[in-house]
Amino acid sequence: MATVRVRFAPSPTGPLHIGGLRTALFNYLYAKKHNGDFILRIEDTDQNRYVEGAEAYIIEALNWCNIPYDEGPGKEANVGPYKQSERKALYAKYTQQLLNEGKAYYAFDTPDELTKYRSDYEAEGKTFIYNWHNRLTLNNSLALTEAEVKEKLATNTPYVIRFKSPENELLAMHDEIRGNIQVQTKTLDDKVLFKSDGMPTYHLANIVDDHLMGITHVIRGEEWLPSLALHLLLYRAFNWEAPKFAHLPLILKPTGKGKLSKRDGDKMGFPVFPLLWEDPKTKEIAAGYREDGYLPQAVINMLAFLGWNEGEGSEKEIYSLEELVQAFSLDHVSKSGAKFDPEKTKWFQQHYLQKEDNQTLAKQYLSILEEKNISTTLSYVTQVVNSIKERATFVSDFWELSSFYFEAPTTFNNKAAKKAWKEDTAEIMTKLAEVLSTIEDYKTENIQEAVKPWISEQKIGFGKVMQPLRLALVGDMKGPDLFDILSSIGKTESLKRIAFAIEKLA
Repeated sequence: MATVRVRFAPSPTGPLHIGGLRTALFNYLYAKKHNGDFILRIEDTDQNRYVEGAEAYIIEALNWCNIPYDEGPGKEANVGPYKQSERKALYAKYTQQLLNEGKAYYAFDTPDELTKYRSDYEAEGKTFIYNWHNRLTLNNSLALTEAEVKEKLATNTPYVIRFKSPENELLAMHDEIRGNIQVQTKTLDDKVLFKSDGMPTYHLANIVDDHLMGITHVIRGEEWLPSLALHLLLYRAFNWEAPKFAHLPLILKPTGKGKLSKRDGDKMGFPVFPLLWEDPKTKEIAAGYREDGYLPQAVINMLAFLGWNEGEGSEKEIYSLEELVQAFSLDHVSKSGAKFDPEKTKWFQQHYLQKEDNQTLAKQYLSILEEKNISTTLSYVTQVVNSIKERATFVSDFWELSSFYFEAPTTFNNKAAKKAWKEDTAEIMTKLAEVLSTIEDYKTENIQEAVKPWISEQKIGFGKVMQPLRLALVGDMKGPDLFDILSSIGKTESLKRIAFAIEKLA
């Protein structure tokens, strides 16, 4: 069996949408499942839409998601180059082959002529299609004499080269996800293969490159399904073996109605791009999952479930990249659109944050603390992260959850104070401070062993001590275990905060 070779072939016309990233992921998973090759090809034939920085963005996004390509720009192999703009001579050669064999033709129709044809058809309630039923009456090499064609070419008359689609054939096709499909070729238009600017269209370049790069499986978005017939006809025209095709379902808006767009993300407050993107012309900034604090593992796990699951009866939702590789199959990719769920994405993020190493998270948190001019140690921050991360979804949540570890409260939540601070609370807190001051080795377990028996001896409710103590230490009724907080901030700071609360709340 031939080595599986798949490709992700984006156009560098802007940032990589998560729909494109999912296509890359599914290609990667399929390749690795079958010990094959994952190739990145930059399809930059449309030079008018080329955006500076988009190619670098695509590569950085794949690397951030830990799905790097095996071959592509900067990872050259014997089928390169991997940018279509650098393969220009190849396309001219294969276009000429189709012309020589009568499978393509020159079309000299001007934009004004085509506009008039469309208007005339519309006036009769019809749709203009450039194909078998009218091509012999239009301005092309099929209708003109050989001498007329030579003259137009010699005088550099602008032209495009069109594919000569079959006149009347029921074309049988197969999609790995959607099964068998049939198309009547008389409904197809004669697509442009080569443009007047000397560059091929997507259709020709795509087929030539896939063939020359040995692509065995084309896994791409549903939006390319209408092009499948043309692509298979081109393979046949060249007498090449076609790869297997699989068209992935659309990623839908959270409402389930329509394709997910940047506008949906802007409106509902979630990213639709893996990395932050600044448009080089407008300077408009679009949010990215990385900069919004998501872990790549969470993004990958989320994307995998947009149109795929392991199979009937499986309730497993958490997959490492290695597990996804083992479990992935095109048989379990859905035909119907996959509804995007921003809250589910956060659920994945929360899960993976809990699994992340505390010290790794602490290093990230340190940069936030430095911005707040708080000087501390990595070991202390690691200890803090361990105590609060189970309530966090992002590292950016840490300050809200743990500010009291670094700064004593200067104010107290009014509602909490009314509930927790009674007439006798100041006296109780004064006595508690005396107990805390006698503890020599100020560790969590030692504090517990001193405070809990003391509360029992005083014959007062546990809440009557612990609630105002939490208020004194934190400023509110939030935070992790109180004995951990006492141990972390230390004896001196504990007593200082209790004294401040007594003064302010008495």
